[in-house]
Formats: sequence, structure tokens, C-alpha cells
Amino acid sequence: MMAEKVKVKSGDTMSALAAKAGVSLAAMKAANPQISNPSLIKPGQVLNVPASAENTTAANVSAQAQAMITKLEARLKELETSNAATIAENTTAQATLDKELADQFIANEALAKDLGRSYDPKTGKIGDLLPKTGTTGTATDFDVETYSKEYLAKLTENEKSAERLSAFNILKMEFEQYGLGSLVDSISNLLTDGTPPAEFALRLRNTKEYKDRFKANEIRISKGLAALSPAEYVGLEDQYQNVMRNYDLPESYYTKDKTGRQSGFEALLASDVSARELEDRVVTAKDRVINANPEVSKALKQFYPDITNGDILAYALDPKNALKSIQSKVTSAEIGGAAMQVGLGTSLTRAEELQKYGVDKASAVEGYSMIGGGLQRGSELASIYQQDPYTQATAESEVFKLTGQDKARKQRQKVTGLEKAAFSGQSGVTSGALARDRAGGY
Repeated sequence: MMAEKVKVKSGDTMSALAAKAGVSLAAMKAANPQISNPSLIKPGQVLNVPASAENTTAANVSAQAQAMITKLEARLKELETSNAATIAENTTAQATLDKELADQFIANEALAKDLGRSYDPKTGKIGDLLPKTGTTGTATDFDVETYSKEYLAKLTENEKSAERLSAFNILKMEFEQYGLGSLVDSISNLLTDGTPPAEFALRLRNTKEYKDRFKANEIRISKGLAALSPAEYVGLEDQYQNVMRNYDLPESYYTKDKTGRQSGFEALLASDVSARELEDRVVTAKDRVINANPEVSKALKQFYPDITNGDILAYALDPKNALKSIQSKVTSAEIGGAAMQVGLGTSLTRAEELQKYGVDKASAVEGYSMIGGGLQRGSELASIYQQDPYTQATAESEVFKLTGQDKARKQRQKVTGLEKAAFSGQSGVTSGALARDRAGGY
């Protein structure tokens, strides 16, 4: 909010004016840099009074409220537009049905005339036989049975046609909700071939177009899984697409064809992969490998040669590869990468063993940093004093608390003790990584 103006009166002080406005003296001084001595103001001077925090907050709240109202109005307009479109579609369908009914009334009237029967224009029904003109008897000269059969046959067929059209329109409107109206057009021949309306949905599911669009359902059924409804199928596709967009995956992973089919999702749908699991797979591949230190990717390719750099993401997204197996492989690669970062190496067998002992990326980075700082000197001391070799495996046993950690700790303490005795505690090792003996540490 803009600062207000106030004219100084006799007896006014800057602190009093600040208090009256509900602002601090410091804020008042800052708003009036033209006053060289804030303690000495004169009547007639015009001072700037900054807006109080209360007024500013009220203005902010008002702005937020207005923004919310604008957002709600926009959403209401969207809903009105959507409802108008739906009403227009329903109106068109109703107009079609009304025309068919009117045509049926006209046909019934003509048929009643041909049969010599009465006709009710209000209900469209054909009534009793009318007597012949010029006679006083009943219409016994007509073949009532023949005429009745012909009439009923025509009337029943017309009713069936109207019922088929209604069922077709309902089915199409349902599929158009998901942008799949074109699938229903592929069975338009059912309107004229006498197929009962109750079979429309079944016939639709048996068309090539439908099977291609929901191809994963066939695989799901072969695996003993329930087929997804169109709404469930399309809903999962949308969730997959959102995950991939959120993690900036290439558009080629979720490209749609003209029917909305996304072939890249079919393996996921067929294996009943949830959107949450898909996100876990993407995070495992992107954040823990592709975007991690290059040593992790290097270790992954070293441990698992079948996973090339270009296939890391594809490997993680392939439902054939279990998520737990993928995560385990990545953890092993993270352990190997941590060793590489300090100039050490490790095998897949060792990385998997460390993983079983609960070693993860964070503890591997910390542990190998400690090992790398003292391993070389420990090896040298063991050689100098003719002790058992002090190796990386020895250091790992102590640092990562593996089997034999007590023996490894005693071995380290022994060689550092010999070094201290030989040099009266003056060796550089005594303050280095090899000599650090923290509680339970290395």
C-alpha cells in the first residue's frame, strides 16, 4: 500500500505520529529520509506515514480473496460451457428420437387407412376395423387375421429400430466421455442388421478397434487378472502420463495414436503396475542412477553388463524386472560407486554382502571415505612390522560391522600401537584416519 501524508502540528513528534499510525519509529524514519533530524520536526512539515502491518495484511488477504473469486468464476464458466455442450448433445439426440416418433405416427396413420381401421392421432395407435362404406353391418368382409399379422410385423420392426438407435446413441455418449466415440462408430452396422440392443456392448468388445485400443486387457486375462473397464484403463493411462511428465521423461514414452492408445503403457497395464510403483521405478532410475555421481552408473554397468547406459530407464520401467530387484541392483551400484569415489574398488559379491548387512548409499559413502583415508597407511604398517596383511576387506569388516569386526579392530589397534611405540606417539598416523577409534567406529 502507498504511504499516507500527514501535516505536522504544534506539539507533534515523530514517535507520536508513528504510534498513532501503528508503525514503528524506525519505519517512520525510513519513510522520511528528507528529515535530517527526526527528533526535531516543525509545524507545517509534511511527513510520509508508511502503511501499518495490519493494513498491509488486510490488503494481502483482500487480494488473495479476489484471486480465489476470479479462479472460482473461471471454473464456473468452464462447467457452464461443459454443461451447455452436454445439453446440446442431448437435445440433438432427443430431436432425432422425436422425428422418428413423428414418422412412426405418419406410418401408422397410413397403415390404418390401408387396413380400414380407426386411428388415434394423439397416441398413434391403430384401432378397430371400420365398417364398409354404404353398409350397416360390421367389417366382416376383411381378412382380419392377415391384416393384423402384417400390421404387427411392421409395427414391431419399427419399434426395434427405434430401440436399437437409442441404445447405440447411449453407448456412444458413454465412450465419448473418454474420447473414444470413434470406437462405437465401428459397430454402426448393428443399427440395420437386426442385432438386439442388449448385444451392442458385447459386439463392441469383439471388434478389432476395441481390442487394439484396450490391448493390455487380453494379457491381463491370460495372467488371471480382471480386465479393466474403459474408465479404469484410461484413468491409469492418465496417471502414468502425469508421472512421466512430472519427471521430464521424453514424450516418446507416452505418445498417443488417434484413438488415444499409448502403446508404451500396455506392459505396465498388463502387469497391474500402479502409478505409485511407476513413480518409484522412475525415481530409482533417474535420481539414483542417471542423475547421480557417474561412479554409480559405472558400477551398475560393471556389476550388470546387460544394463547399458541407454537402457537404464527402460530397464527400470520394464515390469518384467521386479521393482525390488531393480532397487537392490541400484543399491549395490551405489555401494560400488562410493568405493570408486575414494579410489577403491569392490566386487558385486561384496556389494551385495554389504547390502545384506544394511549398508546403503549414505553409509557406504561415509564408510569408504574413512577406509580410503587410512587403508594405505595401515597396509604399510602391517608390512613394516610383519603383521597379518591389513586389507580393504579387513577395514570393511570393522567399519561396516561385518563378521570378524572385533578381529579387524584389534589388528588395526595393534599396528597403530606398534607405530606409536616406535615413534613415541609422534607418527602422523596417530591423528589420521587409521588411528581414529571412535565408539563403534573406525
